[in-house]
Amino acid sequence: MTVPTPGELFGLRGKTALVTGASSGLGARFAMVLAAAGATVWITARREEKLNALAATNPALRVLPGDLADERSREKLIAAIAADAGAVDVLVNNAGTDSGAKPLDETPTGFAGVLGTNLVAPFHLAQLAARAADGKSLSVINVSSILGLVSAAPLGGASYASAKAGLIGLTRELAGHWGGRGVRVNALAPGWFRTEMNDELFADDRSVRWIERNTMLRRAGEGSELDGALLFLASAASNYCTGQVLAVDGGWTAR
Repeated sequence: MTVPTPGELFGLRGKTALVTGASSGLGARFAMVLAAAGATVWITARREEKLNALAATNPALRVLPGDLADERSREKLIAAIAADAGAVDVLVNNAGTDSGAKPLDETPTGFAGVLGTNLVAPFHLAQLAARAADGKSLSVINVSSILGLVSAAPLGGASYASAKAGLIGLTRELAGHWGGRGVRVNALAPGWFRTEMNDELFADDRSVRWIERNTMLRRAGEGSELDGALLFLASAASNYCTGQVLAVDGGWTAR
């Protein structure tokens, strides 16, 4: 086995990546970081205009809009990348949604919808990417959450937490099944980072103080503080790492 030099360890030159939910927030940041490391990055989400705006900032970004809640859309996504660039080397399953409903109010239909986008879609995309890889190395990064590890009650919803916990179970199971195929599957579990989904939370001073009080580092995270963890899981630096959950949470889950 060829051992990469320290300078090559975190590089992604010549690699092809796919980042879902890349129209804003952490997904947009992930795409830019992978591109900066040398990868050609395909970005997908429903909001094509936001994807185009992001792609205009970096020639390494390629736009493929789609609705990940739709099975056929997911199939077309992987097929389009395979036809243009070959197999995906790095898949970042970042897209997610939240019903916003409390457990006593959430409907079974709403619950199932969240699981469809946050859990079923990542499974299907990983499956499609692993099939297309056909023995070639592949790193799947499932973006879970600390809410898949611990409860944040009274904040948070049952469907979101269940999907994020399910992603962790899925990560371990796929890692076990596909390790012999050269497919590594790991989960990234961010703590409290500002996104479109939690803007209201960060707009509430009481909620911000609650986050600060219960985080060992006494603050929420900055988007750039996920860069290193993402590159570790995407690159040769984590070649012997699979089935793991990497929490980047300022110590929240260590309480």
